[in-house]
Amino acid sequence: MNQLQIPIPSLVRIKPGALPRLGIYLQRQQMTRIAWLYSAGLPQTILDIIEQSLQQSHIITECRAEVHSSSFEEAVERFVALPTSCQAILGVGGGKALDLAKHVAFLANRPYFTVPTSLSNDSFCSPTASLTIAGQRRSLRSKPPEGVILDTSIIAQAPEVLWWSGVGDLVAKITAVADWKRAFHAVGEPINDLAALLSDATVYQFFARPERSLEGIRLLGTAFLLNGMAMTICGSSRPASGAEHLISHALDAISARPRLHGLQVGVATYLVSRLQGGSRTEEIATLFDRTRFWDAIRADPFDRQEWQQAITLAPTIKANFYTVLNEGDAWRQIEEWIEADPRLQGLFR
Repeated sequence: MNQLQIPIPSLVRIKPGALPRLGIYLQRQQMTRIAWLYSAGLPQTILDIIEQSLQQSHIITECRAEVHSSSFEEAVERFVALPTSCQAILGVGGGKALDLAKHVAFLANRPYFTVPTSLSNDSFCSPTASLTIAGQRRSLRSKPPEGVILDTSIIAQAPEVLWWSGVGDLVAKITAVADWKRAFHAVGEPINDLAALLSDATVYQFFARPERSLEGIRLLGTAFLLNGMAMTICGSSRPASGAEHLISHALDAISARPRLHGLQVGVATYLVSRLQGGSRTEEIATLFDRTRFWDAIRADPFDRQEWQQAITLAPTIKANFYTVLNEGDAWRQIEEWIEADPRLQGLFR
C-alpha cells in the first residue's frame, strides 16, 4: 500500500457569503500575519470586503500586491521581498494571481490559501502553477492550497464567458482520463486508478445540475477542487490534461489572438472525444447544448487555419506524453467533421 502523505486542503468553504468570513477562517487556522496577491482589475468592492474581514479578525497584512502578469521571475521577486514574519500566502482573483501566489507559497514553504473570484479553469486548486520563464510558458511544481474559500455569490457576478470557460475545462477531464488509459495500453504508462476515478467523478457531479446558479457554481467549484486533489494524488496533470490541452497550448503559441483557456479546451475536447471513438461525445455535446457553450464560441469563431496548425503542432508540445494525437492524421478527420457535424457549424471561420 502507498504510504505517502497527500497534501489536501484542511479548510474548504464553498458557499454564498464565504468571503466576508475570510478573516474568521484564517484566524481559526491560526494564520494572523499574511501576504496577499490579487488580480489586476479586481472590483474594489471585493477588496473592501477582504480588508474589512481581515481587520475584524485582527489579521495583519504584511504585504499586499496587485498582479498584472504571472512569471517565474516575478514569483522569485515576491518571494525575496516576503517578510519572514509572514505565516501564509493568500491568492485572490483569477488564474494569474492565483498561480503566482501559489508558487510564491511554494518557494517560501508557507501555507497557501486560495480565494478564486471566477471559475474559468481548475488552476485554483491544482498542484502546479502556469508561469512564464523568459517569456515561455511553463507548468511548474507548486503548493496545493491548504485552504479554499470560494464564495458562490461572488463567482455568480463574474462575466458569463468565464463560466463557459470553466465548463469547457471541466469536460476535458473525460478525454484526459481516456488518453491516460490509452497511454497505458500503447506505451505502458502507469495509471493511478484512484486519481482517474476521482477525476471522472468530478464531471458527473456537475452533469447533475449544469447551470449558472449558486448550486451549479457550487458543483463546478467542488468538481475543480476534487480534480486538483486527483492531480495531487498521482503527482501528474494526467487526470485533467490530455490531447485537448495540447491543442490549446499549441493555439496559445501560434494564434494571433488566443482565447480563454477553457473555450479552446472545450472545443478541443469535443473533437478529441470523436478521435477517441466517440463513446462520450454525445454527453459532451449535450452538456454544451444545455449550458449554451456553443453560443459562446459562435459569438467569436475560431480561425480554422490556426486550428489546423495547432492540431499538427500539438503532439510535439509535451515530450513523452502519449495521446490519441499520436495515432494518425488527426486534422484530416477533424476537417471532415467541421464540414459535416451540425454542432460544429459556425465555430470556425
